Amino acid sequence: MPKERVIASLDVGSAKIRTVVAVVNGGQEEYRVPNVIGVGLSPSLGMRKGHVIDVEELIHNIISSLEDAERMAGVPVNHVFVGMSGSHIEAFDSRGVIAISGAEITVDDVARVLEAAQAVSIPANRRILHIEPKAYAVDEQRGIKNPAGMTGIRLEVEAHIITGHIQHVKNLEKCIDQAGVDIDALVPSTIAAAEATLTKRQKELGVVVIDIGAGCTSIAVFEEGTILHSVTLPIGGESCTNDIAIGLRTSVDTAEKIKIEYGSVLPAEMSEREMIDLSSVSKVDTQTVSKKYMAEIMQARYYEIFSLVKAELTRIGRSGMLPAGALLTGGAVKAPGVLDLARDVLGLPVQMGFPVDIGGVIEKVDDPAYATALGTLVWGMREDEQGLHMGSVHMKRAFQQVGSWFKSLLP
Repeated sequence: MPKERVIASLDVGSAKIRTVVAVVNGGQEEYRVPNVIGVGLSPSLGMRKGHVIDVEELIHNIISSLEDAERMAGVPVNHVFVGMSGSHIEAFDSRGVIAISGAEITVDDVARVLEAAQAVSIPANRRILHIEPKAYAVDEQRGIKNPAGMTGIRLEVEAHIITGHIQHVKNLEKCIDQAGVDIDALVPSTIAAAEATLTKRQKELGVVVIDIGAGCTSIAVFEEGTILHSVTLPIGGESCTNDIAIGLRTSVDTAEKIKIEYGSVLPAEMSEREMIDLSSVSKVDTQTVSKKYMAEIMQARYYEIFSLVKAELTRIGRSGMLPAGALLTGGAVKAPGVLDLARDVLGLPVQMGFPVDIGGVIEKVDDPAYATALGTLVWGMREDEQGLHMGSVHMKRAFQQVGSWFKSLLP
């Protein structure tokens, strides 16, 4: 039985850096959940739209978030699974084929066919971050979820490959390394947010996860239990803040404060007379502005975001065709009226995506803004378990080989 172990995730966003530390207890896999014991939060001043713009500042911000989490957890954090987003992240589908020669398919064969799917021509400035198998085929039988243990002559996989711009990825890795922690794996936010918020049933029925962060909006569509499509749009909560600053002629800091405190995308429910006194939130801006006008500005930007999501769903033939609807996650989805606007634009049932199957100090992370950090943690927990399983498989095979060698020496 696996012993209790500590894992940590680091979500490096364009507005905030979130660290989550959790304990995973040994036990049956279906009952194993990460128990959160530490949470760290710091502003992200060295990032913009998923790109590093100030190395020293970002290192300082990462250290601050890590130290907060370590203090709360009471354990040191030496290595992390990293959730990353950015407009530089792109995805495409690929196929891999290998010969099995009629033998039983092993986990090694599954790993080989995934390697074959990665042997595609990608630009020299891009790096594969993640490969997600969509479906396997053994000879003529298609739609297989796990081919291990089956027999056949030919094994195929259709895989979804997510890549990042190599310089942006290296810059982020350098900053995390200089903050004093090792990286276990990089997890794209499109995958991570879904890991934290979706149930198996939702993935089977068909669902889209829309993760609206500060700099970018990540979209992941799932159907029949696997990922169908993912994309990252270079538009997010910061775009809305900038619109407010320009429209109301305020500083960006003031715009962010009033967006959080008074923001809404329901201008029809507001009176023309409702005003916001900016002197109550800022020393720089002292005028009064219309609450309704701010809501109209926000509504226009969110309408654009959901229209772009709908265009992506139309492109893959799933507009209005996902029975489990849409889940909204990220720090920028909490404004009043966002769910209603998404429902109207997408023509789908819409709900807020809160983390599921998480234990520990849940009140600290029961927030759509923590979806990527928690999803990265869950993904890391499963990778750890697969690594332990693969390690035991290789050890077993090694012992078998040693045993057969000894037998060959016997008279």
